[in-house]
Amino acid sequence: MPLRDEKSSRTDAPRPSKRRRPRFALAALSGVVLAGTLTALSANSAHAGAPPALAANSTRTPATADRVQQSLDKLVQSEYPGALAAVRGRDGRTRHYTAGVGDVKTKAKVPVNGRVRIASNTKMFTATVVLQLVGEGKVELDAPIEKYLPNLVRGDGIDGRKITVRQILQHTSGLADYDEEIMQGFPESRHTYYEPRELLDVGMGKKALFAPGKGWSYSNTNYILAGLLIQKVTGRPVAEEITRRVIDRAGLRQTYWPAVGDQTIRGPHPKGYFAAKPGEPWVDVTDIDPSTAWAAGQLISTPSDVNAFLTSLLGGGLLKPRQLEQMKTTVAAPDFDVTGGARYGLGIGTFKLSCGGFAWTHGGNAPGYSTMNAVTGDGRAATVAVTALPTSLPAAQHHAAALDTALCAG
Repeated sequence: MPLRDEKSSRTDAPRPSKRRRPRFALAALSGVVLAGTLTALSANSAHAGAPPALAANSTRTPATADRVQQSLDKLVQSEYPGALAAVRGRDGRTRHYTAGVGDVKTKAKVPVNGRVRIASNTKMFTATVVLQLVGEGKVELDAPIEKYLPNLVRGDGIDGRKITVRQILQHTSGLADYDEEIMQGFPESRHTYYEPRELLDVGMGKKALFAPGKGWSYSNTNYILAGLLIQKVTGRPVAEEITRRVIDRAGLRQTYWPAVGDQTIRGPHPKGYFAAKPGEPWVDVTDIDPSTAWAAGQLISTPSDVNAFLTSLLGGGLLKPRQLEQMKTTVAAPDFDVTGGARYGLGIGTFKLSCGGFAWTHGGNAPGYSTMNAVTGDGRAATVAVTALPTSLPAAQHHAAALDTALCAG
């Protein structure tokens, strides 16, 4: 069903006095998180673009298809080993694209609609489950997290009695991120397993960035708490609840939560690569323990499944109207966007399109993969994934531009 093209509610929170580096797990055109970014492939990487793989029922014009394909070709010519995309038109039909290679050694093609680690896109799934629990009367958005996880949220300037569930989902809690400490030693540390409480303890060990509700700062720590909240309220593993309540309900057949200890990606997928600095040789990090992200970023999916999830979510297929309205009530999110003007709701954000209007988005960065995605009010959706993290701001901006092209070309 078409989505209403409505403006996000403006309930601005003051910006924090001290800016952090842009972090986000990639909010669409908001090329965000920028945990680095890639300017160039190593000299040994393959750059040849593969022809687009078109869905049999696609109705897009050749000119439109060429623009999207060209944007992916540009990504792999100087910045990423491979790229893949799924673009859903207003009529609900999908066209798939690939570029570059899925394996820099064998030069194998990028699989059409292959699986990738979608990282922080998982936050949308986690937030959806929390909001479903709100709709069932089991969780109150404006209740303190202390009500559900007593004596757990404590630290320097941190008090769970003063932080609400809404602020956790909205990244206005003031809780610092744990990721820099956890990712030290990467890529050698990529096979280390972490319990959720270990991740939380790192976040709780850092001083609060600001008082609850007095700023905005993207923090994976928030969504570790959200996952623990789900488990406490339901009495079931967060993976099971996300699978039952979201993945199965939305009919996402290529999306799954890796089991404990599973470091692989099942089914057809391009390999994922990592370079700490521009120009360094690519390190294959396809196999990695995803427990470093848990409820903040553990899911594996495909571009078309991500589009299907966004369309179902914003079309009202997963949340009651009141909870969807709450999810779409946004605040200013200064570090969620390299272009400026991004806003963030409860697990989902917005960015402006070059062709006018805005789109709902999140995105995700995991070692080996970066995914940008969005859905518009008239039902267009696009997901563009690349097979390495960016190592420069321009690389992230080019990725964001490819998403914008996919949504605006038709």
